[in-house]
Amino acid sequence: MSVEKMDKKKTLDLRKKHIGPSCKIFFSHDPIKIVQAKGQYMYDENGQRYLDCINNVAHVGHSHPDVVKAGAQQMELLNTNSRFLHDNLVLYAQRLQATLPNKLSVCYFVNSGSEANDLALRLVRQYRGHKDIITLENAYHGHVSSLIDISPYKFHQLSDAEQNQSVHVAPSPDVYRGKYRANHPDPATAYADDVKGIIDKAHEKGGKIAAFIAESLQSCGGQVIPPVGYFQQVAKHVRKAGGLFIADEVQVGFGRVGSKFWAFQLQGEDFVPDIVTMGKPIGNGHPMSCVVTTKEVAEAFMTSGMEYFNTFGGNPVSCAIGLAVLDVIEKEDLQGNALRVGGYLTNLLEKQKEKHALVGDIRGCGLFVGMELVRDRLKLTPATAEAQEVIYKLKEQHILLSADGPHRNVLKFKPPMCFSTEDADLVVEKIDHILTEIEAALGLKSSNLLSVENDSGKRKLPTDENGHQSQNGSVHSRGSGQRAHEQTKQSKRLRS
Repeated sequence: MSVEKMDKKKTLDLRKKHIGPSCKIFFSHDPIKIVQAKGQYMYDENGQRYLDCINNVAHVGHSHPDVVKAGAQQMELLNTNSRFLHDNLVLYAQRLQATLPNKLSVCYFVNSGSEANDLALRLVRQYRGHKDIITLENAYHGHVSSLIDISPYKFHQLSDAEQNQSVHVAPSPDVYRGKYRANHPDPATAYADDVKGIIDKAHEKGGKIAAFIAESLQSCGGQVIPPVGYFQQVAKHVRKAGGLFIADEVQVGFGRVGSKFWAFQLQGEDFVPDIVTMGKPIGNGHPMSCVVTTKEVAEAFMTSGMEYFNTFGGNPVSCAIGLAVLDVIEKEDLQGNALRVGGYLTNLLEKQKEKHALVGDIRGCGLFVGMELVRDRLKLTPATAEAQEVIYKLKEQHILLSADGPHRNVLKFKPPMCFSTEDADLVVEKIDHILTEIEAALGLKSSNLLSVENDSGKRKLPTDENGHQSQNGSVHSRGSGQRAHEQTKQSKRLRS
């Protein structure tokens, strides 16, 4: 294979010339040119190694030899339209279904998480002819037009955006910063009752609920873990209204949460969605995704009379890769590793909360963990600038981490599943040193763990890792703790 090796500047110049300007890049002031990756490590053009704490796409590890081999061998043999009969498609569907509750038995293979969620919307709207969708604030479900409408993470960034009247936004079930917090006697019921209220109002206006859609654990929304029992109660309200429950597992499925294979199972064995969408980790970076639903929903979809096919979805190569990913998860006990290493990482981060005033909350499951930084633990003032400084300082230490959430102040850990305790030790040690430096510059003492003054606003604020300028002002939670929505156009970020 002959490929011209260009220097970093030429690559960047060509990107600026030929790639759309809305396609943001990590660390835009000094982007990293990655040319190789293996396991949990990525390498730049100079051979410098970076610890990857970002990529939930390379689920079983970058360039895993078993996955590469499976794809290459099948590509040498055959790759064709999925409308031909082929064993890989049905064997993979059977294998995938075995990880899910029996009720979820029918698969539609597509090519991306966005395509999966778009198809899920078609399924629910065909089911009973209802149109209204309930989504969560700060949700992100994909980049196609139908999904921007149900992704407040995106449309709330546009000051002049008109919300689709058939889309209703429910409060994020965030027990740290949200409307009902950990000290509430029953936050699951309270948040579910808000969904019921939305349903009632929609009915008063003549609307009919087609579905409630939620990421099983909100990622772009700030690593939010919904209280147990919330999904069950929401599903009850939605199904009573004739709608369906869609669980978006695009970012958190395939054993990432450790104790379960699917994140929706954290709600309990008595909860089963009507539709599950998946992507990203399903193919370890290969463009593949899936929608799994019930026979009842699939049969209703068929009654539309419109034939459905997808040229590349479920092709022999994709299914061979999907089978290899499942094999590696099992063979290398990556779900068990997520449980063990994720617990170890969470414990290390909890110790940082005891030590550093800027650390407001640690939350997560398995290798899906968030560290929320705040300037004031009582007011929950987001430490946005400080979070971005941590990201940049880590990059200087050759560790790649990102920040997200509505205020971009939540450090997100979602590394490849081969992440180790040694990796956890390294990244937390570096975070400890960086937070110590930041707090020293702010004049904070480790004993002052209740209130972090806004002196940080006097410092020069860095751009975030996607090149957006942080805001000098702080956004405080309003009144009874409702999440503030003030954001500027600079806060636009891509789903990572």
